[in-house]
Amino acid sequence: MIRRLVVLVVVASVFTACTRTNAALIDNSVHLARTCPDGVKLYTSPDKVGSTYTEVALLNSAGSTGFTTESGMMKSMRKKAAEVGANGIIMGGIDEPGAGAKVAGAFLGTGTERTGKSVAIFVPEDTARVRRVCSN
Repeated sequence: MIRRLVVLVVVASVFTACTRTNAALIDNSVHLARTCPDGVKLYTSPDKVGSTYTEVALLNSAGSTGFTTESGMMKSMRKKAAEVGANGIIMGGIDEPGAGAKVAGAFLGTGTERTGKSVAIFVPEDTARVRRVCSN
């Protein structure tokens, strides 16, 4: 019985440890070919893109603060952006729960989540770079 409980706790922690990202398409009529996550470039603001782009999807990520890093969230966002054919992401904020929420989550055994929001974009002028990166 105790062994089964330990296995259940380990399995639950593995599933809650990973970062989850979903994509809400902005225009369902636009269909882009998938690309590779390494071809998705991160931008800190819209003016850093430097050329015209199309907004493809809103990205929302979440993961347990105990097991998720900002780097892990960016990796998850890149993967989801590549799935919808984006070749760039304009990063939004990553929100951390406050100390009180972390203590309450630990006390109640529910944990707390780090969340992030970004916009997946397609930059037509960047397709050659993406093709080169993704062919390796």
